[in-house]
Amino acid sequence: MKNLVFYVFVLTTLLVGCNTKKLIEVEVPLPEEASTTVVKVNNPDDVKLDENSIFELYKLPYKYDALEPNIDTKTMEVHYSKHYLGYTNNLNKAIIGTEFEKLTIEEILNKLTPDNSVLRNNAGGYYNHNLFWEIMAPNKGGEPTGTLNKAIIADFGSYQVFLESFNEAASKQFGAGWAWLIIDKTGKLQVTSTPNQDNPLMQNATLKGKPILCIDVWEHAYYLKYQNKRKDYITNFVNVINWDMVSKKYEAAISEK
Repeated sequence: MKNLVFYVFVLTTLLVGCNTKKLIEVEVPLPEEASTTVVKVNNPDDVKLDENSIFELYKLPYKYDALEPNIDTKTMEVHYSKHYLGYTNNLNKAIIGTEFEKLTIEEILNKLTPDNSVLRNNAGGYYNHNLFWEIMAPNKGGEPTGTLNKAIIADFGSYQVFLESFNEAASKQFGAGWAWLIIDKTGKLQVTSTPNQDNPLMQNATLKGKPILCIDVWEHAYYLKYQNKRKDYITNFVNVINWDMVSKKYEAAISEK
């Protein structure tokens, strides 16, 4: 460690009773150099459900920091390990001993009535987040290609018109909720939004259809990084869309019609 030497004047009382000024050399150590703090990035695989769960967590295929800088590490960790885990545990508790216990999540969403608020919130939260995790990936973005791209041009006029419509639906969703790209009953692509944890598979949906893309606009999805700048989050979201996965979902849904 380097030492800093400086001189100070001190008043020293001599044994003979007289005062004089004496120069004393004092060594003062420099402060330790600031150590580099390594922030631990936790592993999404460490998140565990309550025992005897029927529905399992969607296994996140990337780490919490993989979507930086568009979605920050801490937001991903809290979102996945707290909010999503909570919805999944609550869904599993809500269906035990009920008619929904043996159904798929899609069947539950189609069958439950709007007045079943516990199941509506938690089944919706489970399904919505599963799709959200799945259609994002690092080093993606860009524009869709192939069959999906042709369908977007046919139904919206252009990719840019679609994107503006999707971003507007997300921006104008008041409070908590989601924006969606869906395939309606006629096979046409449409953009819609839903409040809270509702989605287009539910009976009360304004526009029903099969979701193939979504964005979470609850504050817990973006507030740690973007705070009140929701539009910035929505604008940057396009950079993490995994269009290959969205295309697969589109083609699978169309083949079922």
